Amino acid sequence: MSLRFFSLCRAIVKPSYILLMQEIITSTKNPGIKHLIRLQQKSADRKEEGLFVVEGRRELQHCLDAGYSIDTLFVNNAMDVIHDLPTIAGSRMFRVSPEVYEKIAYRGSTEGVTAIVKSRCNGLSTLTLPHDALIVVLEGVEKPGNVGAVLRSADAAGVDAVIICDPLTDLYNPNLIRASLGASFTVPCAVADTEECIAFLRKNHVAILTAQLQDSTLYYDTPMTSATAIIMGTEATGLTQRWRDVADAHIRIPMCGQLDSLNVSVSAAILMFEAVRQRQQHDLRNP
Repeated sequence: MSLRFFSLCRAIVKPSYILLMQEIITSTKNPGIKHLIRLQQKSADRKEEGLFVVEGRRELQHCLDAGYSIDTLFVNNAMDVIHDLPTIAGSRMFRVSPEVYEKIAYRGSTEGVTAIVKSRCNGLSTLTLPHDALIVVLEGVEKPGNVGAVLRSADAAGVDAVIICDPLTDLYNPNLIRASLGASFTVPCAVADTEECIAFLRKNHVAILTAQLQDSTLYYDTPMTSATAIIMGTEATGLTQRWRDVADAHIRIPMCGQLDSLNVSVSAAILMFEAVRQRQQHDLRNP
């Protein structure tokens, strides 16, 4: 074990944790590893303990930039990653063998870093909206990968908030975080039920545009330059009737093929960037 390794560790963790790092974890039966795997697999445990798991140095940095706190850090002993880690004073750090790290990492490109992070409240009260806010609402979307992909597009489009309405997955699902590439931390997110979300949008004078095939107008013919919420439902059943009833406009993407729907993340991206296009043109015309 190199002197450089210890000097770097002392710079980012409390001295009381240095002893924990001298022993490399080599078994998945280690209590800390079992705890991490349980948090990865069980939503109920994540909610009960207020903890979740983040893989990768990039995702971890986005997480810290968003104000989250690390509880425990696990690093692959075979990789020289210590000097690249963000400051985590007050957190525990453990080195694990490559074999153990392979078991706890879902993908190979996590740069040898996996962390247990403290979760926080994601209610609507945490959102701060500009007067011309662009919001995406996902109702009942079940697949974490789809939610993660929507968040990536939301980050690229500069969306002000994503609201997960009546969720069938939780924001701290590892598959969602992984699919988002860290956008779950760069985009303001909230969770609410349908009635709470509708009341919130109305209170903030946000136009509700529901994406649906029936009784709808082509999306590029619908103004999106003022405060706008784009409401997306599941691919299987679409939006519930409640959203259709309260909508200010129903919008659709033209379908020129034989299938009747796009993936929800693709549809959301198309609509988000139409809002971006309209807003950029509006700004050019009204400097």
